[in-house]
Amino acid sequence: MTTDQEVVGSNPTGCTLIIMKVYTLTFKHIINKNLEEVFTFFKSPENLSRITPAKLKFKILTPTPIEMKEGQLIDYTITLFGKRVHWRTMITLYDNNKSFIDQQLKGPYQMWHHKHTFKENNSGVEMIDTINYVVPFGILGQIVNYFYLQKELNSIFQHRKEVINNIFK
Repeated sequence: MTTDQEVVGSNPTGCTLIIMKVYTLTFKHIINKNLEEVFTFFKSPENLSRITPAKLKFKILTPTPIEMKEGQLIDYTITLFGKRVHWRTMITLYDNNKSFIDQQLKGPYQMWHHKHTFKENNSGVEMIDTINYVVPFGILGQIVNYFYLQKELNSIFQHRKEVINNIFK
């Protein structure tokens, strides 16, 4: 599911209005395992390399093992358009066996806020990824998002779903 909205803000003097288009992607996935097993897998950032497409050349820079907790910084690199990009996120919310949020502090987006939610149900665990993001470069970034980025993010999360299904057979 995709939604978008505009956020209007101002600089500290209150004189300049800045319009940012915030895009939202939501991915839902049912995993036929118990909540503790599923959450344990996802709370380990080291598993990101297992579920990220190889073409992104994902590499964690933060020494492992990484303890998942509020305030935890995680540094890694990915490759975009043939260029290595440093990405730093902070865990801004951590609620064991329920949810966590990773928020970009440095990286390819103007803003990236990714909430991971886990809910036990009769089929196992419903995992919901909700991503709010803003692309840089104004209207040019919005055009790139429309023609490329949104499709690429959908492809990445489809890849994750397939890999996760194989992991949790």
